[in-house]
Amino acid sequence: MGFIHRDFMLGSGAARRLYHEYAKDLPIIDYHCHLSPKMIAENRRFKNITELFLGGDHYKWRAMRSYGVDEKYITGAADDYDKFLKWAETLPHCIGNPLYHWTHLELKRYFDIDDALSPKTADKIWKKANEMLQGDDFTPQSLIVRSGVEILCTTDDPADDLEYHRQIRESGFKVRVLPSFRPDKAVEIGRPEFVEYMRGNGIDSFDGLLSWLRSRIEFFHQNGCRLSDHALNLVPYAEGDPKAAFDKAMSGQIPDLHEQEVYKTAVLRFCAAKYAARGWAMQLHIGALRNNNSRMFDTLGPDAGFDSINDSGIAEPLSRFLDSLEKEDKLPKTILYNLNPKDNYVLAAMIGNFQKAPYKGKLQFGSGWWFNDQRDGMVAQMKALANLGVLGTFVGMLTDSRSFVSYPRHEYFRRILCDLIGGWVERGEYPKDYQTLGEIVRNICYYNAKNYFEF
Repeated sequence: MGFIHRDFMLGSGAARRLYHEYAKDLPIIDYHCHLSPKMIAENRRFKNITELFLGGDHYKWRAMRSYGVDEKYITGAADDYDKFLKWAETLPHCIGNPLYHWTHLELKRYFDIDDALSPKTADKIWKKANEMLQGDDFTPQSLIVRSGVEILCTTDDPADDLEYHRQIRESGFKVRVLPSFRPDKAVEIGRPEFVEYMRGNGIDSFDGLLSWLRSRIEFFHQNGCRLSDHALNLVPYAEGDPKAAFDKAMSGQIPDLHEQEVYKTAVLRFCAAKYAARGWAMQLHIGALRNNNSRMFDTLGPDAGFDSINDSGIAEPLSRFLDSLEKEDKLPKTILYNLNPKDNYVLAAMIGNFQKAPYKGKLQFGSGWWFNDQRDGMVAQMKALANLGVLGTFVGMLTDSRSFVSYPRHEYFRRILCDLIGGWVERGEYPKDYQTLGEIVRNICYYNAKNYFEF
């Protein structure tokens, strides 16, 4: 038996009971991920474990760079076996990093491999895993089903024709694969590609943009979409003329920062009102400082492991933005995520300003995101929510991942959740009322999300 055992991370009797009796076997609702609908629809096998484990995983790429691995073994042209060996060299030194636990949960749950990955075991693991990958249990669809997924929501540009979602739906695949509306390219007016994106979609005026967004939101809704997602350094709020900012950008000039904020405020408020009218949830991911290494960005493009945490003040503009929607009764269900842990209590307090019946937690403080997606980060997020709000209404975990073997992250979260609550029980801070405790755990792991998104 390896160190990933039955009671892994469960430090008390109460934690063990909560996990094994109430959390362990619940289905997964992965309401925010970056899986490729094309890969799901085509359902092709992975050629080897490097493609499955390391392809597109910038978390692992960052760790390998930090260990001094040459880029050719990360995103370069090195042989896949050599890339896997470099990951095996790196991983034993990642003590305290969630990648260590995630990797071994993946090896255990999908390959029944108990050996710790290291240079000593890499060849054995490479051979066994690659032999197993030839079976029917390791296609994208099979991995999703084996993981216990009931619903997953991809992340999709408004211009997407959603053809792969249609193919998946018509194929009879039993897991619901739904799109999410991610209009960042239409919102970020300061980016160099903004004008090309507008012209590519036949948009030449601000009113034309709003008409296009309205039609795309309705198209996504007809195709099962029930969530939007926005990546923002900070939530904007500024008053002014968005049409002037749009026209300036389309003329080839870059609007100044105030003009950009005016434009982004108007577009986000417009979209939010449409979401609210359709019962969607709006996700706001706040606080990433992206593409810090310009040389590597020019070489590899975005999402290659060169983003980090911003330290902007987020509270006041966020409050004004939410309030401007609430005043008009157009505030949708909203999930707020922060990348900077300094903002845990900012968001945990903010959501309490805009709660509204009949929803249990109309505004949500989202699970630990990205750099906070680890034990300390998840515990800190849940403690902030518990201290200032109602933990029992929390919609729980999501993968936010591009990997088809990332679903043990839900197990990881559930173990951490049960260990946290179990610790409170063992210290006498909550009664040993397992009927109520079990309901809380089951709701956070599954039922709250199912009800919140009306799945």
